[in-house]
Amino acid sequence: MKEDPDRFLPLAPATLHILLALAGEDLHGYGIMQEVSPQTEGRYRLGPGTLYDNLQRLMNQGLVEEAHRPRNPESRRRYYRLSAVGRGVLRAEIARLEGVVREARLHLGTARPRRAT
Repeated sequence: MKEDPDRFLPLAPATLHILLALAGEDLHGYGIMQEVSPQTEGRYRLGPGTLYDNLQRLMNQGLVEEAHRPRNPESRRRYYRLSAVGRGVLRAEIARLEGVVREARLHLGTARPRRAT
């Protein structure tokens, strides 16, 4: 049975940014936090508590999985990757957000100024 990505939508900001960070490459937790800052032009910061709580939830949902990368035996870093389901959910969220932006532009372009009363 194929997973319905719409059941995960809309995504919370932290979830969206984590999935976006992992869309390009496998990353460890600190790498995800570093990726979010330029992604949002510094407007959104992802703290460790938020990151790791969300990563655990996303792994439980099957959207993110642990990446098996050769590691330095002394390193405790765990790497994460976007699963196929996670990639589908991210695509669905991007499509949903594009629709929101399209509607917003339509409404802003056709909005009439209010009369002072």
